[in-house]
Amino acid sequence: MTRRRGGATAAVRTGLAAIAAMALVTGCEGLEAGGSSTDSGAPAPAPDGRAVNPLKNPDGTEPGLAPVTSETDEAAARKLIETLRTKGRGPRTGYDRDEFGYAWMDTAEGVPLARNGCDTRNDLLQRDGQSLRFRSGSDCVVIAMTLHDPYTGTTIEWRKQKATEVQIDHVVPLSYSWQMGAARWSEDKREQLANDPLNLMPAEGRANSSKGDSGPASWLPPNKQIRCAYAVRFTQVALKYELAVTAPDRQIMLKQCDG
Repeated sequence: MTRRRGGATAAVRTGLAAIAAMALVTGCEGLEAGGSSTDSGAPAPAPDGRAVNPLKNPDGTEPGLAPVTSETDEAAARKLIETLRTKGRGPRTGYDRDEFGYAWMDTAEGVPLARNGCDTRNDLLQRDGQSLRFRSGSDCVVIAMTLHDPYTGTTIEWRKQKATEVQIDHVVPLSYSWQMGAARWSEDKREQLANDPLNLMPAEGRANSSKGDSGPASWLPPNKQIRCAYAVRFTQVALKYELAVTAPDRQIMLKQCDG
């Protein structure tokens, strides 16, 4: 399937440049994880050999979310997180999912995988899934796959008949972004955030549902090994879209990468 990228806005290009510069000094493999910021977490899962650490995947087009382990990587992660602006969370007034375009549109401009003839959800299932099976006559619609879920550290044998067992998480939730400034964005920029692979992670449905629109101070993945990686990805999205985070969120994210 042909993949195409749309042109980025000046604001997006600025964020990408900051992320790419940080990626040059990194390399990342494994650390913490849990279901909320206070969970003890599940036993260490077997690593997914395809997952790529977020510091080496600044555009989100590679699969999964590999842990951050080395001191060098943790230091690079903290340095990146420290660049985030902080402010208080604004009101949710006026928020509606439709403000970010219809779900999984293929026409969002300025993001990888857009306008390739396949909707965003199926693009993400193909990015992260293994042993893919497609609907008859289609090279887009995934009807079965194996997913190594980074959030829980479990392996899911997914079938479309039980579609909600795997959901696509917005790492920076759309409601969170609305409260942190997206309410004043253009429609195009909101559509980009909602469909950008950098901000999207296939995950176990129950874990995703438990997150809601929480920031890292209120919710972290149950798998402790990837909490630093999750903090890095949250940061990458916030920087790309010039979003501030709350001070407690930044503090918690720094803590996840503190070895």
